[in-house]
Amino acid sequence: MNAFVLVATRRSFRRAADELGMAPSSLSHAMRSLESNLGVRLLNRTTRSVALTEAGDRLLARLSPMLEDVEAALAEASATRDVPAGTVRINAPETAALMLTRHVIPCVLDRFPEVNVDLVTEGRFVDIVEAGFDAGVRLGETVPQDMVAVRFGEGMQFLTVASPTYLKRVRRPKAPEDLLSQACIRHRMPSGKLYRWEFERSGEKTALDVPGRLTFNSIALMVEAALEHRGIAYVPKAAVAPFLQSGRLVPVLEDWCPPGPGLFLYYPGHRQIPSALQAFIQVLRARLP
Repeated sequence: MNAFVLVATRRSFRRAADELGMAPSSLSHAMRSLESNLGVRLLNRTTRSVALTEAGDRLLARLSPMLEDVEAALAEASATRDVPAGTVRINAPETAALMLTRHVIPCVLDRFPEVNVDLVTEGRFVDIVEAGFDAGVRLGETVPQDMVAVRFGEGMQFLTVASPTYLKRVRRPKAPEDLLSQACIRHRMPSGKLYRWEFERSGEKTALDVPGRLTFNSIALMVEAALEHRGIAYVPKAAVAPFLQSGRLVPVLEDWCPPGPGLFLYYPGHRQIPSALQAFIQVLRARLP
């Protein structure tokens, strides 16, 4: 039943099989066996997609709340354990994931030997309930209103950074408009749009479509290009903190880059909180208050 719900909600045998830890062919065989036992087709399959039949849609509507009740009952029973255990699945953007891996996850693994962490980085927004995550991470204003949110760390600050070697070759920017004559390392968002670099100082705001020969959809690749003296990158401070400390990168236009809204870990409020997630939140609050 759980396998059917995963296939039906993910609309993909491959994605469902990955979550179940089984081969797509084995999952497909299991679904055909289910259909054979019931004597009705539940799924319409093509080489590219999976869609529910009318019977499959009715079955999903009945099964989903039942399985959620079972999951909640198991989580409630697990919560009575003296020692937190289980796997906590978290969806987070790349920069937030770096903060968690540097400051939180090592402590979770050391303090709670029976807790596992499954961290998925994704630039696009996902429905954490539908996608099977225990929690997600987003900036404050984008957290869904029906979620419980736990703020952590300082405000998210974006910085323009470059290597000292690059800055020796060019005229150092003094104002955001000076970037229009620089080699900028641009960021393509999950929607496909290019990110506009946003600046603010003393109430004055501006946003620029900067020029540049390099465009990446990964913060890590943007940082790497900046380290290789390829230009100026506009990235979260958390992604470049070690390189700022070592001097391999230096901030540019720092007075135009104020801190923004903070990050929040969020989770559904209508469910029993699994003990593994409780342990994770405990460490998060202690390490990134």
